[in-house]
Amino acid sequence: MIDTVEEVVIGKRQAITLTLTALLARGHVLIEDVPGVGKTMLVKAMARATGADFKRIQFTPDLLPSDVTGVSIYNQHTKEFEFRAGPVMSHILLADEINRTSPKTQSALLEAMEEGNVTVDGYTHELYEPFLVMATQNPIEHGGTYPLPEAQLDRFLFRITLGYPNQEEELDMLERMEGGHPIDQLPEVVDIRDIQQMQREVPSVFVSEAVKQYIVSIVRETRNLDQVELGVSPRGTIALLRAAQSYAYVQGMPYVRPDDVKLLAPYVLGHRLIMESDVLGPQGQAHTLIERMLTRIAVPAIRKDIVT
Repeated sequence: MIDTVEEVVIGKRQAITLTLTALLARGHVLIEDVPGVGKTMLVKAMARATGADFKRIQFTPDLLPSDVTGVSIYNQHTKEFEFRAGPVMSHILLADEINRTSPKTQSALLEAMEEGNVTVDGYTHELYEPFLVMATQNPIEHGGTYPLPEAQLDRFLFRITLGYPNQEEELDMLERMEGGHPIDQLPEVVDIRDIQQMQREVPSVFVSEAVKQYIVSIVRETRNLDQVELGVSPRGTIALLRAAQSYAYVQGMPYVRPDDVKLLAPYVLGHRLIMESDVLGPQGQAHTLIERMLTRIAVPAIRKDIVT
């Protein structure tokens, strides 16, 4: 899957791996980057490679919650209300420029992202399995945008960035695009049943007591950082554990290594920090803060006999 998606999203293997990790961990991804670096293409390529049902919502200031979740319409023939599903009824949902709509509409995704269902007119409707929200936002342009509230940010397993390609990658991109867009020939390498099976297997990845203590130590340290008003909540502790198990699974490992936790911590925890000053936008500041913090926390050694 990673190799296939990289045929379209060139040179972004880390971002592709994290996206797959989130999918198998039943999490969601916020991609924060400037326009034109391949955010939407990453989502489309992931959907095509997995054979998933894909929907896109272009978030705008006039978007309503019912435009996301769906609406009940009265049928004059049957004399009953019928539910017309919104775009949220899909396997992979692209929430494009999610910060361009009102907080009321943003909140329409909260129940879906956390509980896997939506409630419309008092009736609860189960979402598809698997269900992955991939949201994008531009961190540079703030005109006409609404900052994502903490409750919304907390629903995302990862916040990632793609960045610009290097010279060789950009040249490779031009050569592949010369005869048409490579996504048009992108094959389906797994199906939904494969994804569901992998999701069921991820929780079986072993996590030693030492690694659990390491995760707890990292999260608790975020609550003592300078410039941080509120550290990571217990939900973030669970998210880091889930992400580490899924990442180890993607790497073909039967157990979580401390290095897995260390690598994932900035992506899982950075957007969950509430800073003292107004630092909306520069995710790099929180990311760097977590990385510096990790250098002060002792990394546990894993005994092979315990792992096996």
